[in-house]
Amino acid sequence: MAADTAQGTGPRHVAIIMDGNGRWAQARGRPRLFGHHAGAKRVREVVDACPDLGVKYVTIFAFSTENWKRTQVEVAGLMSLFRRYIAKETRVLFEEGVRVRFIGDRVKLDAKLISLMDELERMTACNDRVHLTIALNYGGRDEVARATKRLAEDVAAGRLDPASVDEETLPKYLDTCVLPDPDLVIRTSGEARISNFLLWQSAYAEYEFIDTLWPDFTRDVFAGLVQNYGTRDRRFGSVKP
Repeated sequence: MAADTAQGTGPRHVAIIMDGNGRWAQARGRPRLFGHHAGAKRVREVVDACPDLGVKYVTIFAFSTENWKRTQVEVAGLMSLFRRYIAKETRVLFEEGVRVRFIGDRVKLDAKLISLMDELERMTACNDRVHLTIALNYGGRDEVARATKRLAEDVAAGRLDPASVDEETLPKYLDTCVLPDPDLVIRTSGEARISNFLLWQSAYAEYEFIDTLWPDFTRDVFAGLVQNYGTRDRRFGSVKP
């Protein structure tokens, strides 16, 4: 789904690379997991702000396929945090009209976490106030590889004519097939890279790389970035007459 090209129009879908939790904690002499817990609280603030800012969809990068390389202690702590966050927030997200989806490969996740994810998706399936997508064990290249495999299986089974495959075909096999492409991608903490996040979907997204560490990311910071997006001239490869 294409974004509105008109100047002054706010983003419908915002994707966020939530970076800087560990550095935020270490600057305070605390373990990295302390920062992750602080960062988790910011998710609610961002989701709560979306309706007033005209943002219908928000996608957050919670755990990448590369994050398994971190220490066993940090990975185990993050998985525990995800389980507790989902268990704690399910009722609130449901009551506030938030629809939650998860994207990424669930194979490496533990059964308890997968069960909580499934229940949260099921419970909020009829909500439409805000669509929150959580990228968990997600990598853009991994997503494209999995999508391509499913596409190839359909071709091999005769369900898809290879001659009909074009750039509109692959998105139907992506984890995000029911979502519009992001209009704005935000990365916190001063890093200026996309880190394998929504590679296909962000082809025409606007980017904001900001120095703020994720636990310091406030509603006002979010609102300012959304407002700034409205000043950009989005031409999608065309030129003004």
